[in-house]
Amino acid sequence: MTKRRLGATDLEITPLVFGGNVFGWTADRATSFALLDAFVDAGGTMIDTADVYSAWVPGHKGGESESVIGEWLRAGGKRDKVLIATKVGMLPGEGGEKLAPARIAAACEASLKRLGTDRIDLYFAHQDDEATTQEAALEAFGKLVDAGKVRVLGASNFHAARLKSANEAAEAAGLPRYHVLEPEYNLVSRHKFEGELQDYCIDHNIGVVPYYGLASGFLTGKYRSRDDLGKSVRGGRLGELLEGKGRKVLDALDAVSAESGATLAQIALAWLMAQPGVTAPIASATSVEQLAELMPATTLTLTPDQLARLTDAGA
Repeated sequence: MTKRRLGATDLEITPLVFGGNVFGWTADRATSFALLDAFVDAGGTMIDTADVYSAWVPGHKGGESESVIGEWLRAGGKRDKVLIATKVGMLPGEGGEKLAPARIAAACEASLKRLGTDRIDLYFAHQDDEATTQEAALEAFGKLVDAGKVRVLGASNFHAARLKSANEAAEAAGLPRYHVLEPEYNLVSRHKFEGELQDYCIDHNIGVVPYYGLASGFLTGKYRSRDDLGKSVRGGRLGELLEGKGRKVLDALDAVSAESGATLAQIALAWLMAQPGVTAPIASATSVEQLAELMPATTLTLTPDQLARLTDAGA
């Protein structure tokens, strides 16, 4: 499987990142282990998680996903076969909230402990924090880089102006900058990335790993009527897509599927992989069978006409 360089960093990843939000939630420990093994065996390289996964589940407090990944790493001895991306900024705790410097330091130590590793390959600011100066946050991240605890910094859910000002502040102060962006981006949700933010990432060689690559499963074709929304715990929030451009996008995906023989999920991910500036979309799976369906997207090449029709449907 061909690898892509992640922006200007020395990290090279395959074109699909495995989303770890399901680990310890909709995928139990045994299923999570099987999924991670299958992902690596298929050539996958990067696993994306966050300290806040899955604090939204009753009885959970956050860190569940990292803990499962850590158990898998210790059990299988595969740390050197994968790159681990995790995040700080949405789970309050020791040191404060969001990107307070003390919180960054404490959260990193907690993540390293749960993951059972001495380094985080890609550490994201999970969300912007206007209450903390960008210099203060980057200085805190820089200490982690200097200590060898973090290799590369990324930003998630940042607007173009804030990503630009953060990196300008980093350059002015001699601090490490954000080399990777993790935005919401897929065929039915494009406004948060396309335009100024996408242009900035391309111009400054910032790697892009979009989340919600399959729009919480909508782009698999699983949800085609309101009666389908009860099929999963995520279905309830997808109803608005059925009333908007979602049906048009599904029609376009169906047409390309009939032409190519690929599944809707594979086509939706391949469309993302072909977008300017995108390094690799993030997608999750809750069964080995689902994961096996997703992986062929990494070698699927859509024609210019197919890409154009899909783009037009989601405009």
